[in-house]
Order: sequence, then C-alpha cells, then structure tokens
Amino acid sequence: MAKSLASKSGTVADDKAPRYKHHYCSVRPTTPRQFGPGVNADRASAVNSFGDKWVNGTELSYYFFDQATDGQNVTLADGSVTFVRWAGAEPQMNSVRRAFKAWSDLGLGLKFKEVPSRDQAMVRIGFMSGDGSWSYVGRAILNVAADRRTMNFGWNIANDLDTAIHEIGHTLGFEHEHQNPFSGIVWDEEKVYAALAQPPNSWPRQKTFFNIIRKLSDSSVQGTQWDPNSIMHYPFEAGLIKQPEIYQTQALQPAGGLSARDQTYARQLYPGQSPVSGFPELKLMESRPLNIASGQQVDLRLLPVRSRTYEIRTLGASDTVIVLFEDVGGELKYRGGDDDGGEDRNAYLKLRMSRGKKYVLRLRLYYADHAGETAVIWW
Repeated sequence: MAKSLASKSGTVADDKAPRYKHHYCSVRPTTPRQFGPGVNADRASAVNSFGDKWVNGTELSYYFFDQATDGQNVTLADGSVTFVRWAGAEPQMNSVRRAFKAWSDLGLGLKFKEVPSRDQAMVRIGFMSGDGSWSYVGRAILNVAADRRTMNFGWNIANDLDTAIHEIGHTLGFEHEHQNPFSGIVWDEEKVYAALAQPPNSWPRQKTFFNIIRKLSDSSVQGTQWDPNSIMHYPFEAGLIKQPEIYQTQALQPAGGLSARDQTYARQLYPGQSPVSGFPELKLMESRPLNIASGQQVDLRLLPVRSRTYEIRTLGASDTVIVLFEDVGGELKYRGGDDDGGEDRNAYLKLRMSRGKKYVLRLRLYYADHAGETAVIWW
C-alpha cells in the first residue's frame, strides 16, 4: 500500500523528532463475541468467519460530518484546549467517494450511497487531523451512536486513494492482512514497538500490538493464503520482520490498489445479485426450510396484507443473522436485524409492517447443527 498508509501530512507531531517512514491506520477495538461452554470449536469458527460481515444486498449509506459543531475538544501539550472539527475539505471527500466507487466497480451485491443526514447514515466519516485514520470493522458500526464517527481520516487523503479504500475495506468486514495467521511473519517485536512509538504514529505498545503484532484467528481470514499485496496490508521498512528472511534487508511494499485476491474475496463474500423482484415470496405463516450451507444466504420477499406488528423467527438448532429491509422506490432501507450466533436461542424480530409496502428478509446461515433442520417463519 505504497500511497495509502505512508502519507505524513495532517499530523500534529514535532517536526524535529525522528520519524518512522509510514503513517498507519488502526481499527477500533470491539468486545469479542463470547461463547458459552456448549459451543464447540466448529460452531464458534463458523460464527467468527462471518460475524462481522454484512448480509449481501445491504445498502451502506455514508455521511460526511459538515457542521461547525461537529468535532471535539483536544488538550494540547501546553495544557490549553482547542476545538478540532471533524469536517473535511472537498478534495478529501472526493477521495473517499472515489474509494467507494472502487469497491462498487467490482460488481458487489453491496450498495453504497451518500446521504445528506447523519440520521440516514450507517457510515459516518470525519477528517479530524491528528486523530489518525481508523475505522470500526464490519457490522460493529451499528452499535455506534448516530452523532459519533465510525471512520476517520487523520491526514490529508486528497491524493491518497489507497487509505480511503483500506478504511472502507474495514467497514466491509475485512481485517489487516499482515495479521493473517498464515503469513509466516515473525516480527522483531521490540523494533516494531520502537518504530511505531515515533512520530507520525506515536502509538503506545498496546495499540501497536493490536494493529500489527497480534495474530487474527484462523476463522477470521479467507482461506490459508497470505496476500502481501492486499489493500488491507501495511507497508513495512526492512528490518522489522525476522521471517520471511527477505524482509530483513528488503522493505515489504504492497503494490497498491485492490489486489487480485482482494477482488476475488470481495466478490465471493458479496456476489452481485438479481433484482429484488426475482426473490421468492415467503407467505405469512409459511415455514420455509433453509437448505443452505454455512456462509450462504437466502433472500425472501414479505408482502403484508394488513398494517400491524409482525414477528419473524428462525427455527431449529442453528446460528443465523436476519435483517429486514423495506423496499422504498427500488432502494432497500434497513428496518431491523438480529444475530443469534453462538447463543442458545433463535434469531427474532418483532416490528411493524404496513399493508401495500414491500419488504425483503435476508438471512445468512453461520452454522446448522443438522443440515436441513433449520427454517424461517413470519406471522
């Protein structure tokens, strides 16, 4: 990622201090999913594989903070306090728009739409200088309050498209590739800590461990191959990596842009979809078996004949995520969702639907205890 994570602009570091070459992004830590003693390793792995990912067909609406009051107070080294805005200049916003288009051009089932209000947005983007570039991973953004950022760019990305593509990759549920447990990377850990403690990153050890040295679980990465050219991979100077040996004397420098494997993985996870009108209808009180494998998804149309509160539930020993959308002029708007992954219950929604309106229920299966013994019903 030659351009994306190597920019030095927009930082508030001492220009006389020694600098590490690369300026890195980070991910926001979230509370790991907890599994009870009755959840076996295969079931936990299946849930973890897709737990942060969106159901395919989701429209990810995004918003740029733009009000004078959008920002926060920052305490400077001399003890004074200053207000730093979250709003960004148009060239930086255009870079993010181009990055969304780069993902969209892959023909994914996900859709991206800029909206004028934070209340309409799932992804809320700030440009707070000095706060680093960061994002939450995948569906974790649903737990962030509507007046808070889910993504930030802490340096000028007007000419830094790769950083924007990288951060959006986190929002799609993709983790850092250099933390892939199959990479074979052995770090010279103290050198890594020392390098990242320097400006422009100035990271404490805990942050460096979480974003670089920590290995991801096997179930959270795609396959068993390492992709050093992934858009989700940091560049590293020579000498920070002990193994593979080549990187003791040679920098690890991703090619930049979405790699071939990035594109393949994204299309596998979020394949292009047929029009909503082609989805089968789930009739009221009809129990429909889910004859799908782990990681697969079904999309069903719901057409209520009365305006009232309805209930939707999965049946059987399974782990699923269900999401209901309303079809508004051909655009699917999020109305509610539930995730029972690793829990001793079934996914369940209770919400009001209106006569004459159209709805789409999307269901992704994490794990089924017995194939063919899982179903979904609404009443």
